[in-house]
Amino acid sequence: MSTSAANINSAGASPLSLTGLASGLNTTAIISALMGAERAPVTRLTHTQEKLQGDQTALRTIQGSLRELSTSVSEFGLPSLYESAQSVTSSEPTRIAAVATLGAVIGGHEVEVTQLATSAQRAFTFTSPAAEDKITVDGHEYAVKPGETARELAASINSDSSSTVYASAQENGTIVLSNRATGSGAEFIKLTDPGATLVEVAGSAREGKNAEYKVDGVAGTATSNTVTEAIAGVTLTLTGLTPGGPVTIDVKPPGPSTTAIEAQVQAFVKLYNTTIAAIQKQLATKPPAKESSTERGIGTLFGDQELGGLLTSMRQAMYEPVAGLPAEMSSLAGIGVSTGAATAGGSSQTALSGQLTLNAAKLTEAVRGNPAGVQKMLAGWSQGLQGLLGATAEPGGSIEARINGDASQITNYATQITNMNEVLLIREKALIQTYAKLEGIISQNNNQTTWLASQSEQLIKSGL
Repeated sequence: MSTSAANINSAGASPLSLTGLASGLNTTAIISALMGAERAPVTRLTHTQEKLQGDQTALRTIQGSLRELSTSVSEFGLPSLYESAQSVTSSEPTRIAAVATLGAVIGGHEVEVTQLATSAQRAFTFTSPAAEDKITVDGHEYAVKPGETARELAASINSDSSSTVYASAQENGTIVLSNRATGSGAEFIKLTDPGATLVEVAGSAREGKNAEYKVDGVAGTATSNTVTEAIAGVTLTLTGLTPGGPVTIDVKPPGPSTTAIEAQVQAFVKLYNTTIAAIQKQLATKPPAKESSTERGIGTLFGDQELGGLLTSMRQAMYEPVAGLPAEMSSLAGIGVSTGAATAGGSSQTALSGQLTLNAAKLTEAVRGNPAGVQKMLAGWSQGLQGLLGATAEPGGSIEARINGDASQITNYATQITNMNEVLLIREKALIQTYAKLEGIISQNNNQTTWLASQSEQLIKSGL
């Protein structure tokens, strides 16, 4: 006989154990099988709910990518991207660096540097005083404590924001004082030290010097190595002499920054490519043949018609011409954005997948040759693509409607599952009670049969 048991959980009472001792049946297994069959609809609803949750997650990811792409596209409509600026180049930036402001005199200039601006300096041997000493440098007084080191004195001078000098403590204990301002016009360092903590090194004093240079053969001087008067609208930073000959400084005409526009286009191309690749992956991913609980959200967007149509529209938007512009400047192709050139074997995989590439040289040429046309084309094109992306991914768009629809169904299924589980619990308790009664009846019948058998035996034995 079976000794397996079923349990009845009733409020306020201990579980009732139901064995199969009377009937010989595995009543627990029978009830479990019956309940398993009745739970099948709940299982199906749960699986559907898990698929909807996977669909919702995938759609949210795509929505986020499309919104990020829309933000990138919107930046092509910002006037600040096309603001005029002037660029300047140096043939030897490690010797002479150059920065231009709007209005700089355009053209090439030859600059020679024969002397860099330096500051005045004096060197002193340092002896740590036995008693407190007071040193005055250009009217600023510094107390030197007994036993103080050269580095501590130098730190005290350098931390004084009103000081006119910097102090450098050398490895041999020497302290070098130098003016914070360069040029021959700076006042020479004055020092008084009654305690003789600092004693000047003979022949170490040097006066400050001006920078000496020539621009296009015209000599000039400056008290600093940052020169603003040499070329109108250009700041030169002198960092070395030019023994090998003049350094060429080339000032470009005012115009939009090709570097800024190229960086923005490059960022868009990269983001566009990753976005369509992610969508294509979702469209190509099939649901698993045998789904586990962790795989039911996979492949929910396989062959999705709406997303497939979106990709087609996005590809078309890449080459949608902007009205009012010449054919060669009416779309992205005119500034070097395309799916790449055909290869000897046909179209590349990049082209087939709709991936974009950027011809930077063609973009630079377009910006320099027709900056207004580039701005008008990018601004007009971006509006069209933004409208497409907005209708799909922004609040109130089609993807959000699908996400909200999934959420509504998930909530509805959760309510159904809860209600069905409550009904199943009642049903399970009823089955347990039914089989418990059956076992009781069978047990009584068995007891009666046993009693009747015993009475019959007694009658036989008594000869009745």
